[in-house]
Amino acid sequence: MRLSVLDQSTIVTGRSPDASIRESIALARHCEALGYHRYWCAEHHNSDSQAGTAPEILIAAIAATTRYIRVGSAGVMLPHYAALKVAEQFRVLEAIAPGRIDLGLGRAPGSDGLTAYALNPLADKAAEQFPATVRDLLAWVSGEKPVEGHPFRDVRAQPAGPTAPEVWILGSSDYGAQVAAYFGLPFCFAHFITDGRGAAEALSIYRDTYRPSARHPAPHAAICVWALAADTPEEAAHLFRSRELWRLGRDRGVYAALPSPEEAAAHIYSEDELTRLGRLRERALYGTPDVVMKKLRALAAMHQAEEIAILTTLHDAAARQRSYTLLARTCGLRAPEVGLAAN
Repeated sequence: MRLSVLDQSTIVTGRSPDASIRESIALARHCEALGYHRYWCAEHHNSDSQAGTAPEILIAAIAATTRYIRVGSAGVMLPHYAALKVAEQFRVLEAIAPGRIDLGLGRAPGSDGLTAYALNPLADKAAEQFPATVRDLLAWVSGEKPVEGHPFRDVRAQPAGPTAPEVWILGSSDYGAQVAAYFGLPFCFAHFITDGRGAAEALSIYRDTYRPSARHPAPHAAICVWALAADTPEEAAHLFRSRELWRLGRDRGVYAALPSPEEAAAHIYSEDELTRLGRLRERALYGTPDVVMKKLRALAAMHQAEEIAILTTLHDAAARQRSYTLLARTCGLRAPEVGLAAN
């Protein structure tokens, strides 16, 4: 089972949002040294919770300061952009780090409706045309021409080169699974968004309807989960307090900066909130590394996932690095020799 990383450049209380971007770059280097397979950067806009508004720029910084870990997006929210421009951006990234770039695509806005409109006044229409936009993007990013009769068939996405980014479809519903299967692309289900609801159905549809492609003759399924490992159960529970309070807000539609465990401990919880926290703790993946890894392996087996991407949002940057370290050691990850790409 491959382990990878999803990073949202989480904003935390007491630190400026720009610090989250620098922490992402440092964490990517840390995870490369541990042997993680991929490092994916998320896209969110107008958020007090996540600072990662431009994954293509953050990917460039990470790719330029790492040597073998795959680096990519999870994802580029395609309805905001023209397919040609995204193809050009990721062709440039591929030139920076040949054979190491992933282009994960999503259809969700990654923002509120007003912000989505500010990014692209035609975003709603673009979302409806998502499959056609994916089709065009696949051609351009691979150095091929769009379909016959396309008005921009003779337009090329530079810089050309011998390798191309690996395109993924990301989603938390059946829709993304169907698009990935139709185009013969890898698919990652956002388990951390739904707490696993819908994962089995989406991944089953993906495998049952998969159409082999030249690059991916067989389906490749991954799931992305929120997980936290610490040296002791007590420390894990303490660190998890931040996630607990933040999730209570998210479930009400409030996307705030991640509080510290101490701030969360000082919060006065209502009876309803305590009930909801009990359900959250039952489903959550946190604890000592052996406990968390056992649950991750069980999830991978349940969903026949070849890969798991781990999202860990903690207030303390050192504790977050420690969590990834513990999971890597428990899983037996080992960094490849310098100079070898993690293909």
